[in-house]
Amino acid sequence: MAWLPPLRGLPRAFWYLCLGTLVNRAGGFVVPFLALYLTEERELTAPQAGFVVSLYGVGSFASAPVGGFLADRIGRRFTIVAGTTLGAGAMLALGFSRAPSLIAASALGLGFLGDLPRPAVQAAIADLVAPADRARAYGFLYWAINLGFSIAPVIAGLAASRSFSALFIADAATTLVMAGIVLSRVPESLPSPAPPSESSAPTSFLDPYHDGVLVVFLVLNLMVALVFHQSFVALPIAMRADGISTQGYGLLIAINGVLIILLQPFALAAAERFRRSHFLAAGALLTGIGFGLTAVADGRLAYALSIAVWTLGEIAFSTVASAVVADLAPPSLRGSYQGAFHMSWGASAFLAPALGTAVLAAFGSGALWGGCAVIGLACAIGHLAVAGPRRRRVAALRSTAR
Repeated sequence: MAWLPPLRGLPRAFWYLCLGTLVNRAGGFVVPFLALYLTEERELTAPQAGFVVSLYGVGSFASAPVGGFLADRIGRRFTIVAGTTLGAGAMLALGFSRAPSLIAASALGLGFLGDLPRPAVQAAIADLVAPADRARAYGFLYWAINLGFSIAPVIAGLAASRSFSALFIADAATTLVMAGIVLSRVPESLPSPAPPSESSAPTSFLDPYHDGVLVVFLVLNLMVALVFHQSFVALPIAMRADGISTQGYGLLIAINGVLIILLQPFALAAAERFRRSHFLAAGALLTGIGFGLTAVADGRLAYALSIAVWTLGEIAFSTVASAVVADLAPPSLRGSYQGAFHMSWGASAFLAPALGTAVLAAFGSGALWGGCAVIGLACAIGHLAVAGPRRRRVAALRSTAR
């Protein structure tokens, strides 16, 4: 049991945040089936459906800095409850809209409102949990997210075979359940502002991006995320070229979720024994190696091995990344810093498909997957190289807070 993380020492409000997130993610029925719904139920063409799904991504990308800003200015609890409540309305609007223009507007709104609470949740955890326990707390949250994601497609597949409308209603209902849990069980945790004479925290909307230590972390995160997001476009193309069907891709990529659910708890325990910079470096390196192995993969077993390796990288990185951002953030800007972190993931989701397919078409699979390995190695070295400045920044922030 020493290799499993202890459950004690984390506040009750944190566990309610995890519960709400689990329910919300387990009810995330619509997004995995959105393209299918748009083409079959609403009879949109494939390009029209692709445009609508892209609008959802645009909304999700734009919501990160706004959600963080609102969490810091108005409050974590308000931002979570408002975002989930309005997001449920956008979900229903998308499900019952008929005109393509309304469907497009609803998808954009759903992407924006659906992800609006994420920086607020992350900031609330930083408020509620002691710095020494943050990696464990964020790891538990990430585990709950992936457990919910693993449940959602199964339930959604069964429901979609009977009624697409039921998907939207159930998704909206679980979103409202999260709002109810936070409203009734999670107190507002926004720190009280320090007196102007004592406060050195920046106040501008853009100040997180003026923090050189944070920006370096975000750039390294963006590079690793560009590699990781090849799993959604370039990887299935590579598998298809090797004769693996769409169904085969689905079964193989499921290895990712299964390993996260099984191994994440062990990573949480290990995170308390090693430096966070070592976890970040290991995560970047394993991600690069895992995708690099795709260059020599030619069958299901080889692809399964490569997925297992980069999943270990994802586990290592996700265990500590949010905690590092929380440690770097002044208390008054925890939401904005988390928003910047999530925006770097959103940017990679936009850029990765275009970059990956362009490299694949122009230079071939060897260049793409070899490039992924090089990026992973470079980012691992980068995380180790900037570990000292990060630690000094965290120490300075904690000494100021005393």
